[in-house]
Amino acid sequence: MKITVNWKKIVIGIIIGIIFVAVLIRCNQFEKKQMVSTKGQTYEKAVVTQITKDNLAEDGNRYGTQEVMVKIKTGTYSGKEMNAINPDGTLFGANCKIGTKVIVIVNTADANTSVTVYSQDRTMAIYGFALIFAAVVCLIGGKKGVEAIASLGFAFVCIVYLMFPLMYQGVSPILMSIIVAAFTTVVTLGLLGGYTTKTLSAIIGTTCGVAIAAVAAILFGKVAGITGYNVSDIETLNYVAQNSSIKIGQLLFAGIIISALGAVMDVGMSIASTIQEIHETDPALPASKLFMSGIRVGRDMMGTMTNTLIFAYVGGSLTTLITNYAYDLSYRQLANSYIIGIEIMQGLSGSLGVVLTVPITALFAAFFVTRKS
Repeated sequence: MKITVNWKKIVIGIIIGIIFVAVLIRCNQFEKKQMVSTKGQTYEKAVVTQITKDNLAEDGNRYGTQEVMVKIKTGTYSGKEMNAINPDGTLFGANCKIGTKVIVIVNTADANTSVTVYSQDRTMAIYGFALIFAAVVCLIGGKKGVEAIASLGFAFVCIVYLMFPLMYQGVSPILMSIIVAAFTTVVTLGLLGGYTTKTLSAIIGTTCGVAIAAVAAILFGKVAGITGYNVSDIETLNYVAQNSSIKIGQLLFAGIIISALGAVMDVGMSIASTIQEIHETDPALPASKLFMSGIRVGRDMMGTMTNTLIFAYVGGSLTTLITNYAYDLSYRQLANSYIIGIEIMQGLSGSLGVVLTVPITALFAAFFVTRKS
């Protein structure tokens, strides 16, 4: 069996890849202003070799700090054993035993060096879990699974190395989130479905859906008096804004766009694929019949997808919500707090984008498949 190679597509793909890499390099050619002094401080890998002073009390709890001996694995002091302090805290320190792998903070000032246990070394756990996830997706999904992992990696690169740097340099976060969402949608759906009329319909529907979510969030914010400056970590963001060009007031709405992208993309591709399959089964069906078929399928998806977004937001804010519940706050106080208002805005605007993606995608998909040569 002779395998034909489309060299034109390969060359075009290589050229686009080179241009994309060049853009990423150009976007990251800037110098960040140092916000925290880390002079003489490094984070290194280490392993606990000895417990020199334990802080375990008779009641079974730990109080104060634990003193341990660690063997440094990386950095200037690699291979050396040093005394370290292990603080007893929920955010810092680790449950140290002999052989525990940890991350330590090495502070060097003049001739003095101090070592503090920062946390348990979770590097291998993260890499291992990510590898298992990728393997399962590829094993079950086959070629589509590999393409899904590739698209996920592409989205990660776009967010970290394209969106973040440009936002840091003063580009509008809302504009960047829409551009990255559209760009990611084109690549992701193109990899999964090929560059066909079906994919084009899904891309148009997804882009319109996330844009609608952004507009809905902005309008809700204006009516309800919620801005990007009403978030809980605004003091830290203000400090960041003083030392960069980030438009922190738009970050809240940009986050809504990115968080809604996955669900909107899923709906768009599902509707487009459904209409394509129906058309191939019965090519004589007119565009109006295909459109209504897409709407009926979309109605079944709306409930699950809107629930997906709402549950995602509730899960992300569960600690805050359970705290409010425990304090038994009054309805008026709770309903009119910024935290609850923001959660409602995120959930409803994202769900609105999902719902309106259905008729938009169905309309374009029905139009394209009936006029495809």
